[in-house]
Amino acid sequence: MRDLPPADPGAPDHRSATRYLGWLARRTWVSVGAAIFFAVVWMVCQAFVPAVVGKAIDAGLTHRDGRRLLVWSMVLLGLGLVQIGAGLLRHRRAVFNWLAAAYRTVQVAVRQAGRLGVALPRRLDAGEVVAIGTADITHIGNAIDITARGVGSIVAVLTVATILLVTSVPLGLVVVLGIPVLMAVVGLLIRPLHRRQQAYREQQGRLTGRATDLVGGLRVLRGVGGEPVMSARYRAESQTLRAAGLHVARVEALLDAAQVLLPGIFLVLVTWLGARFAISGRITVGQLVSFYGYAAFLVSPLRQLTETIDKVTRGHVSGRRVVSMLGVRSDLRRPVRPIPAPERGDLVDRVSGVVVRRGMVTAIAAALPADAVAIADRLGHYTASGAGTMLAGVPLKDLDLATVRERILVADNDARLFSGPLREDLDPQGTGRAFEALAAASATDVVEALPDGLDSEVAERGRSFSGGQQQRLRLARALVADPEILVLVEPTSAVDAHTEARIADRLAAARSGRTTVVCSTSPLVLDRADHVLYVEDGVVVAEGTHRELLDGSFAYARTVLRE
Repeated sequence: MRDLPPADPGAPDHRSATRYLGWLARRTWVSVGAAIFFAVVWMVCQAFVPAVVGKAIDAGLTHRDGRRLLVWSMVLLGLGLVQIGAGLLRHRRAVFNWLAAAYRTVQVAVRQAGRLGVALPRRLDAGEVVAIGTADITHIGNAIDITARGVGSIVAVLTVATILLVTSVPLGLVVVLGIPVLMAVVGLLIRPLHRRQQAYREQQGRLTGRATDLVGGLRVLRGVGGEPVMSARYRAESQTLRAAGLHVARVEALLDAAQVLLPGIFLVLVTWLGARFAISGRITVGQLVSFYGYAAFLVSPLRQLTETIDKVTRGHVSGRRVVSMLGVRSDLRRPVRPIPAPERGDLVDRVSGVVVRRGMVTAIAAALPADAVAIADRLGHYTASGAGTMLAGVPLKDLDLATVRERILVADNDARLFSGPLREDLDPQGTGRAFEALAAASATDVVEALPDGLDSEVAERGRSFSGGQQQRLRLARALVADPEILVLVEPTSAVDAHTEARIADRLAAARSGRTTVVCSTSPLVLDRADHVLYVEDGVVVAEGTHRELLDGSFAYARTVLRE
């Protein structure tokens, strides 16, 4: 990511998933540290409960000492109160850490998507990005959340082992030697789980991308009769993903069973040894109860340790996907030292020879529509092939990319309407220019037909509007932005001739004093332009007014009149 400067000075190290998870923890180190502290207090209080209970039993049954029994009872009450408070505070910190890790991952992913811009679809499948914002953030949040309980469990196990070693060396050694054995067995299950989760995650991303493509192109598929074929292919891939999920579930089931079985065996062993020692008189009845309590208590930290390994493994898999996205490089190189933005001037594409004059409406008519689209991408600096594009004599590649985006806006028909109130979609900055822009785009009737006007909710991708209505609303949104240079790609291709004529008449007035480029072969639009450029084979071959080109260029006339 050398060509992608971080969004803030504390940006993560993108070289490994482990460092990324560490970066997330450092970003909220105060909260993570507090959660670890409260978890340790919470678990240690639980670890001392069996010892206090044993002391109370010995004081009451063995020594018949009511005073000591009362003292130990009060100590037990104090431990319970401290445990309640620490558990409550730990849980609050854990929830905060989960949310912070999950949504900070969303933030860095969205910032990366913004930095990649138009290069994002060329570098990543849509399914990968969607999966990061759904499944991966959950696993990453769980990995940060479980850290506190994992550390608390380790401290609790060490505390219990120390108490047992002081009380009975053989029982203490059982704990000290048994814990690593249990962790080793769990580790044998974690490795295949890690591999299968990785494979499942990759297949899930591909299938999500396929589903996104199907939904976006469903109408086209139905039109060409390709829906059954694509449905069958999706169904087959879905079954493949299902089989991969079952493979993951088998290992997870074994892991869950091991989390219950192994600590249970450990509990039986410690209880049996403790009973034998009590019968032989090596320990008291109270100590026997304490040992049983320790054995029962150890089930919880041992399960939490295995859960820690499991969730950290899942978080590592998801973190690797996030790191992979963060490592994607844009094909637009940012200048190391951007030069100051120039004053307003002409915009020049040296590849095609297009010169967009300041303050005028310039139309680009191309024999092949793809040539006009390529020129628009270069004028807006959306492709690396536009390195020769210049604004007022300064190459766009030497300017800060944010400055270029602020001054030059390219509006094409691939843009989408966003879900939510239409007012926020058209005028997110609250400039108050929405009504003027709607009038210029001949879209006032679209808003008037809505039940709540501009406050009406827009459906996903604007599917509640027709193609022509969407196109006019997108044009209005571009006019509301009011950039210094506006590049419109076929802004009237989906509207009728009468609407197109109204838009062409109003566009020049709406953009008075600013530079506007319209890529179109519509005679209605071209006739209203101040200057027209005709492009063949990617280069300008003729220029002038629309009527001058009709009289002087047979190729131009054939293109725009469809003859």
